[in-house]
Amino acid sequence: HAMTGETSQTAWCAAKFADFARAQAQTGQPWLFSVNLFDPHHSFDAPRAYLERYLPQLDDIPLPTRREGELADKPRWQRYDSERGGYGLERRLAWDAMTDRDHRLVRASYWAMCDLIDDYVGRMLDVLDETGQRDNTLVIFTSDHGELIGDHSIYLKGPFFYDCSVRVPLIVHWPGRVLAQESHALVELLDLPQTLLDAAGLPHHPGMMGKSLWPLLTGQATAHRDSVYCEYYNACNGHNGDFEQPAMATMLRTRGHKLVVAHGEGEGELYDLAADPDELRNLWHDPAHLGIKAELLTQLADRLAFTCDPLPVRTSPW
Repeated sequence: HAMTGETSQTAWCAAKFADFARAQAQTGQPWLFSVNLFDPHHSFDAPRAYLERYLPQLDDIPLPTRREGELADKPRWQRYDSERGGYGLERRLAWDAMTDRDHRLVRASYWAMCDLIDDYVGRMLDVLDETGQRDNTLVIFTSDHGELIGDHSIYLKGPFFYDCSVRVPLIVHWPGRVLAQESHALVELLDLPQTLLDAAGLPHHPGMMGKSLWPLLTGQATAHRDSVYCEYYNACNGHNGDFEQPAMATMLRTRGHKLVVAHGEGEGELYDLAADPDELRNLWHDPAHLGIKAELLTQLADRLAFTCDPLPVRTSPW
C-alpha cells in the first residue's frame, strides 16, 4: 500500500524517540538519543498527502541548475553519473532519460520529504516540552550529506563536492545556553564530538581531531575555521568498479573559493564562489587563476597532512 506520513520511517523514528524520552523523564538520568531519519533520500517517494501540496504549482518549480556542456572539463566520474544514472539505478535518474516534468516531480517529492521531517521533528520537540525536558536538552539537527536533485545534470551523490552535496544543515538549540543567532562560520561535522563534550563539561580525548563549536554557540567567538576539508576515498564499490582507478578525491573550500583534486587523474575543479556561486564554470585550467590554485593546493596539502592520527600520545623526546 502507499506510504503515508504515519507509516514512514521518519514517523517510526519519532515514535521510538517519544517512548524513550518519556521513559527517561521518569529516571532523571542523563541521556543521549540519536535519531537517524532516512528522508529526504532516493527513491524520492514522499507520502502522497505531502507531495500533493506541490502538484497544483508543479510548473512553477524551478528546473535543476546547470550549464549545457559544463561537465566536459570536469572529472570523468561526473559524466558517468549524468550518462548512466549511477549507483545501480541504471537510467532511471540519468539526465537525458528525464523530462522537465520528471525533474520537477523529483524536486517536489524531495521538498515534500523535507516537510515530513519538519512535522516529525516538531513532534519530537513537543515530547520534550510535554515531559519538561526541553530546557535541559541540547538538540542538534544536521545531515550526513546533501543531494544534487539534478543540479549539474547529476542526481544523488558521488565523488564530487558541490555545495548542494557537502553543505549540510546544522541547527543547535538549548534554551538559555546556546545563543539565538545565525552564524556564517565555516565548520565541519568533525567538530560535533568536542562540542558535545564541552556542553556536558567533560574533557576531550587526546585522539580527537575536530574543533569544538561551543565558543561559537555561546557567543565567545565569531570565527571558527579558515577552510572546510572533505574527502572521498573509494567509497562506493559498485560505482567505482567501472573504472581502473577508483575515485579518490579531496576538497578544500574557503569563504571565496573551492578546490577539488581528482587524485591520479591529473584533473580537478576550481570555482570562484563570489562570481560563480552555482559552481558552473571550472577554472582549473584557467591561466588567470594559477595563483589562487597554487595557494589552495598548498592549503589542501596542509589539511591532508593534519589528518594523520595524533595517537599514541608522545611520551619521550624523540
